[in-house]
Parts: sequence; structure tokens; C-alpha cells
Amino acid sequence: MEFVFWVESQHLKEQLFHARKYSGFWSLNSSVGSKSLVIIGDSQANYKLKEPTWGASKLCWPQGTKPTELAVDVGCGSGQGTRFLAERFGKVVGTDISQAQIQEAKAAPSPPNVSYLVCPAEELPFEDASVDLLASFTAAHWFDIEKFMREVNRVVRPGGCVAISTYTVDMSLHYGTCSEKLTQIFRETWGQLLKYSHNRVKHVLEDYKEIFEALPFPDKKRITDIYDKIPMTVAGVVGYLESASPYQVFMKNDPEAAKTLLPEMEKRLLEVMGIPSRETPLEFWVRHVCILGHKEA
Repeated sequence: MEFVFWVESQHLKEQLFHARKYSGFWSLNSSVGSKSLVIIGDSQANYKLKEPTWGASKLCWPQGTKPTELAVDVGCGSGQGTRFLAERFGKVVGTDISQAQIQEAKAAPSPPNVSYLVCPAEELPFEDASVDLLASFTAAHWFDIEKFMREVNRVVRPGGCVAISTYTVDMSLHYGTCSEKLTQIFRETWGQLLKYSHNRVKHVLEDYKEIFEALPFPDKKRITDIYDKIPMTVAGVVGYLESASPYQVFMKNDPEAAKTLLPEMEKRLLEVMGIPSRETPLEFWVRHVCILGHKEA
């Protein structure tokens, strides 16, 4: 069985990520810059970028193969990750515990084979052994892992697959010869915000290790070195941190300190870069983690 994952974006050159199953294991060959089913949104943290640079991701099978019947996107948020599965599946269902997120997903244009349901990740309304692909994009760390994995084992059919991914907090800034200094400034600021992150973010900090170990299929693989290089501006970097959930918590706990944190970071970045404009482009690098699993037939 072969999966091909790639990213298409007006800013990013198309890059491939292959996962070929043979002899009971996943043979993986990833290229730096591939997104591989990542950065599709977070149903609770609801991170957003001020720049339209994430692009649209796709999952497909080799040419000549027929679409598979059912894909389920658990913790789908507003449905960005759900909709791109539509091309290769007869039916795609996005689920999320948030009524507001599902309403937003339903309001967006979707192919006719895509639908959405409000339900917990730990209580999926699907029959036993009925799901061909169960996916979760930047959401699994919010689930009750033990209960979720019981549901994964119940609903995924023999021969079916699981794809779980997230972006990590391993981020860096790149501009000319001052990338190291810019990254240090960014990480100092990000480190202050992480103090206000939810305790479930520990799964992200540990590269989904516990989630990977909990996946009940022996045939599985965790990839931790997938990098995405995102064209952005200094203003976009500030906007990203501003929309992150730890910053929102910081604002509630210490609004005066929070109001000065990001302007100070921006000032330091511009000084190091030697430029006056916050619209100056740079590259924002993000590392991702992807878990692939196959349920033996």
C-alpha cells in the first residue's frame, strides 16, 4: 500500500512525502519542506496566521486506484483538513466537540461528499470496522488518549489506516545572515508564552511520543523531522503569536506585561534585521510530527 502526501501553495514549491508499506513496516522517505498532513488548524487553540501562506494540502493514492469509501477527520475544527480528503474518498466526515467550529465548517464551501458532526473524539458515531482512514490534524493532544485509541481500534477496519499529525513549537526565523539572532529573540518570547500553555501541550512538546505509543497497531511509524518553510513578514510573526492560545491566557493573567511583550519582540527583530518596515519578508520554519498506522487485515 502506498500513500503520497504533498503540499500545494502559491508560495511553496510542490514537495512530496512518500510512505510505502512493505513487510509489515512503513518505509518513509520525507523531504525537508513537506507538510505531510500538518498545520491544518486546532479545534480548541484555534491558531491563525495573518498571512495566507499555509496553502492547501492533499492526500492521494497512486494513479489508477479507486477512491476509498470512508475517511474521518477527528477534531476537524473549521474543516480545512476535512475538505482536502474529499477527492479520494467516497465519503468524508469531520467531527469536533465544538458546535461553533462545526458551524464554521458547515458555512464554508465543501464538496458534496463532505459532512460534519458534533461529537467527542472519544465517542465516535461510526460502526465497528467501518472507517478506511482516520485522521486527526493538530488536535489529538486535546483528546483523552486512552479512550480515543479504543475508538480508533473499534472503528478502523482491518486494512485501514491512521494519520495523526501536529506542528511543534520547534520554530525558527530566517533572514539574511542574522537568522540565529532572530530565532533566539523569537524563542525567548515563545518561551514566555509557553508558561501559559495548557498542560495537554506536553504531548506536542514530546513530539506525540505518548500518543504514538498508545496507537494500538503494531504496524506504525512516527516521523519527527518534517520541516515547513513558510514565507511570512515580521508583522505575520507577531500576528501568529498574538493569536496563539497561550498569549490569550497571558493577556487575561497579566494584561500589562502581555501588551508590551510582542511590540518589544518586534522592535528587537527589526533592529537586528536593520530594517524599519514590519512588512519585511522572512522565512518562518516549523517542524512537524506525523504518526502513520496500519491495522492488519
